[in-house]
Amino acid sequence: MPVTRALVSVSDKSGITDLCKFLADRNVELLSTGGTAVALRNAGLTVRDVSDYTGSPEILDGRVKTLHPKVHGGLLGVRGNPQHEKEMSENNIGCIDMTILNLYPFEATVAKGSPFSQCVENIDIGGPSMLRSTAKNHAFTAIVTSPSQYSELMECIEKNGGTTLALRKKFAAQAFALSASYDKAISTWFSQQLSTSGSDTGAVSRTYQHEFTLKYGCNPHQKPARILSIDEHGLPFRVLNGVPGYINLLDAANAWQLVKELRQATGLAAATSFVSILMSRISRHNNFRRCIPIGFVLFI
Repeated sequence: MPVTRALVSVSDKSGITDLCKFLADRNVELLSTGGTAVALRNAGLTVRDVSDYTGSPEILDGRVKTLHPKVHGGLLGVRGNPQHEKEMSENNIGCIDMTILNLYPFEATVAKGSPFSQCVENIDIGGPSMLRSTAKNHAFTAIVTSPSQYSELMECIEKNGGTTLALRKKFAAQAFALSASYDKAISTWFSQQLSTSGSDTGAVSRTYQHEFTLKYGCNPHQKPARILSIDEHGLPFRVLNGVPGYINLLDAANAWQLVKELRQATGLAAATSFVSILMSRISRHNNFRRCIPIGFVLFI
């Protein structure tokens, strides 16, 4: 899909001017808001304010600026659908092919120990709405939520003249994961605030981060299998070589606890080596298996 118009609204401005210069060089119209628009203009780029595009001013201290049919209609309209195209034309709604955004820094605001009211003010409304609209319509629109995606995005456009469906699906999946994590952070924080005041919602939410793919699960036929960490708690060790199975990881986790306790008890560096047994079928025509020792070393 070619990119003719992009909506840009980021709190993390790392690399954003380079990306937007890349897009502008390919005749992409840039829509933007607030500080992002200022930063892009300061870099010499031509930017159209969203308020000018929608014909509606930013109101309520900026709480309402992108919540408008001309924004979400442009993101959600199905290209090639006669009814959608007719209604978009009647309402003067143009297509928006890409959204580049970061959500308000809610977690960073909480981490700084900010007052309750300031934390609430940093709950993003328009950002998640645009994120979900763009990601839902990924058959036609691309959602970009992190500077880490910019390089891949530019390479794709340079090579293909637009965004591919594979890239849009990938970015949409990442966007929905970000949205889930963001909402989880907000709900967890609210629950904590209620707990300290003697109330409790009784709600618990968790998000899982993919760490790596396993060779298989408990048994060789259990594929695909992967390891995920809960919230921000990653694995206490790294796999430097090879692809372990689930049992290998359990052995490694037990070994890590061993060296951790030893170091705490002695105040000295501790290490262990161990062998995890990998069962491998000799022949598909029988049930015999052979044992392959896999060596590991852990130190802390």
